Amino acid sequence: ILETNIVQTVGSAGESLAAGVIFTIPAFFIWGLEPSKLEITVIAIVGGAIGVLFMIPLRRYLIVQEHGKLPYPEGTACAEVLVAGQGDISKAKTLFQGMGIGALYQALMHNRLFGLWSKEPATHIPGFKGAEIGAEVTPELLGVGYIIGPKISAIMLSGGIFGWLVLIPLICLFGEHCATPIYPEMSNLIKDMGPGSIWSRYIRYIGAGGVAFAGIFSLIKSIPIIISSFKAGLSNLGKKDDGEVTARTDLDLSMGVVIGGSLVLALAATIFLNMTIFHSFGMSAIAGILIVVFGFFFVTVSSRIVGLLGSSSNPISGMTIATLLLTCIIFILAGMADMPNVKIAVLTVGAFVCIAAAIAGDTSQDLKTGFLIGSTPRYQQIGEFIGVISSGLTMGFVMYLLKDAITSGELPAPQANLMKLVVDGVIGGNLPWNLVISGMFIALGVELLGINSLAFAVGLYLPLSLSVPIMAGGIIRWILEKRKSDPDLEEKRETGVLYSSGLIAGAALTGVFIMVLMGIAENSPGLLEGINKPGIHISSTRLSNIEINGQPLAGTYHNVSPSVYPATDDIVENISQTRAALRLLQAATPPDAAAIDAKKSEIAGYNDQLQKAKTQTLTIKASLNGSVVEKTIEIGKWEQVYISEADGKLDIGGEAPGNQTRGVIAFLLLCATLAYFAMRKPVKIND
Repeated sequence: ILETNIVQTVGSAGESLAAGVIFTIPAFFIWGLEPSKLEITVIAIVGGAIGVLFMIPLRRYLIVQEHGKLPYPEGTACAEVLVAGQGDISKAKTLFQGMGIGALYQALMHNRLFGLWSKEPATHIPGFKGAEIGAEVTPELLGVGYIIGPKISAIMLSGGIFGWLVLIPLICLFGEHCATPIYPEMSNLIKDMGPGSIWSRYIRYIGAGGVAFAGIFSLIKSIPIIISSFKAGLSNLGKKDDGEVTARTDLDLSMGVVIGGSLVLALAATIFLNMTIFHSFGMSAIAGILIVVFGFFFVTVSSRIVGLLGSSSNPISGMTIATLLLTCIIFILAGMADMPNVKIAVLTVGAFVCIAAAIAGDTSQDLKTGFLIGSTPRYQQIGEFIGVISSGLTMGFVMYLLKDAITSGELPAPQANLMKLVVDGVIGGNLPWNLVISGMFIALGVELLGINSLAFAVGLYLPLSLSVPIMAGGIIRWILEKRKSDPDLEEKRETGVLYSSGLIAGAALTGVFIMVLMGIAENSPGLLEGINKPGIHISSTRLSNIEINGQPLAGTYHNVSPSVYPATDDIVENISQTRAALRLLQAATPPDAAAIDAKKSEIAGYNDQLQKAKTQTLTIKASLNGSVVEKTIEIGKWEQVYISEADGKLDIGGEAPGNQTRGVIAFLLLCATLAYFAMRKPVKIND
C-alpha cells in the first residue's frame, strides 16, 4: 500500500502542474507573444518545486496538528481507496460500487455520448430579475460535499447565495437604466446582460478580493505555528544525533534542503528573468524575491483551502489575481511601470506563484493520504519532485499543441484571459478597484461574525452551481450525524466516505476516457465518422421547412466543407514569421520598444484576420403554422440544436426538451444512492 501511494503521489503532480500552467501561460499567446518550450518548461519546474519545498515546513501543523479540523477530502478519499482492498472486502465492494455508479452517471449525462439529462439545470426566479439558481449535478461535487461535511458546505453555499441572489439582482436593479456600459464591461449594457455575464464581469472581481483578504487573514492566524515549525526545523540543522529516534512517519526532508533548495530556486528564477525579460540583475532580483514571498504566502493559503474545501474548490485563479495585483502595484511604486516588458514580467511572476500554489494543494492532499495510511513524508516529498520534473518536461510541447486553438478562440482559456485583463487593467490604471476592495470588506465582515471567511469568499468567487451539489452532499452527511445514538455511526460515516470517493474517482476517470475518445475521433479520419464528419447531422425530424442560411435543408445532412476557411494557412504562416521577428527584437540589447510594439500590433492584426476567417456562422431557421424560431451557431464548434413543438409553437435551444427536469431527477436518485450506502447497516466480509 505504501508503494502504491508513492506511485499516485508522483502521478498526481502532473494534473496540478498542468492547471497552474494552463491558467497563466496562454495569456502570453493571447498577447501575441511566443515563449519558447524551454522557457515554459523552466517556469513549470521551478514553480512546481517551490510549491513542494514551501509545503514541507507546514506539514506538521496542517496535516498532523489540524487532523480532524481540516478534512482534506481528496486526500482522505485517496486513502480510503488505498485501504479499501486491505482485509475487509466489503470496503472494496462499496468503493467499486461508487466508482461504477459515478462512471455510469457521467457517461449517460455527457452530451457527446448519450446526453440523457442536463449537466447544469438552472432556472430564473420569476419576478426577481437577475436571480438564477442552478446546480452542476455531477458525482464529483456530491462526493466532495459529503467528505467536507455540512458546516463548510453551508458556509460556501452562503457565499454563492450572496453573490447570485443578492449582488447580481441588485446590479440588475440599479443598472437597469444605465445608458452606457459600466467597467469592466466594455460593450454590453447591464439590462442586456444575463446573470452569468454579470458574475463573470463583476462578481468574480468581488470574490477575488474576498479570497485575497481571507487568504491574508488565514496566513496571519497561522504565523505562530509557521514560526514554531521553522524553529523546530532549524533547531535540527547541524544537531548531532543524541540517540533520540524520530518516527518514520514523521520524517520530512531536512530544513537544510528546504532553505538551500529555496535559495537555489530563487537564484534560478532570478537568472531566468534576467536572461529573458529584464536584462538587469537588480530588477530580476526584485522579481525573484516577489516570487519567493508570494509563493510562500499562497502555498500556505492553498494548502489550507484544499484542507477545508478540497482541491476542486481551490481558487487558484483568485490567488494568482491577487499576486498579479500586488506585483503590479510594487512595480508601479518601484518606477518599473514604463518598462517595455513590464506586463510580461508581471505575468511571469504570477505564473511561478500560480504553479507553486497549485502544486502545494496537491502535495498537501498527498501528504494527508500518507498520514492516514502511515507513509514516510520524506519519500512522498521526493516523489512530488519527481512528478514535477517529469510532467514539467512535457508542458512546453503540450502548450504548443494547444497554441493555435487558444489564439483562434477555439479554446477560450477563461482564466488566462482574466489574468491578461487584470495586468492590462492595473498597468493601464483602469482596474475595477471598487469591486476588489468591496470583496475584501465583505470577507472582513464575515470574519468578524465568527464565520470562516475563506470558505465564504470561495463560494462568492465560484459559480453558485458548484456550491449547490456540494451542499447536497453535506446535507446527507448532516442527516447521518444527527443519529448520535447509533452504535454504527462511525462505520457508516466511513462507508459514506468510501462511496463518495468512488463517485469522485469513477466520474473523473470516465471524463478523462471521454476526452481521449473524442480527441481520437476528431483527429483520425474514418474513426467515429458520425462525430468526425463536418456538417449538420439531423437525428430525427417531422419538420419539412428547416432552412440553413436561407436555403431549404435537403435530407438529414448539411455539409460544411473545410473550404469555408479561406487563406487560414497563409495567415498562420504570417503570424509565425512575425512572432519569430518579435523574438529577435526582444532578445536584442537594448530592446527597441517601438519596433516591439509595432510587431505586437502586426500580430494582433493577423489574429483578427484569422478569427474572422475561421468564425463563420450558420443560421438554422424553422417554421410551423406561423411560429418561427432560429438559432445561429459557429462553424468549427460542436454544438447541439433542438427544435421542439408544444401547443402549436416551436422552441429552439441547445438541449432536448425535458433535459433539465431529467437532470434534477437523476441527481436526486444519485443523492439517494449516497444516502443508502451511508446509512445502511454495515456488513463485514473478510477475505
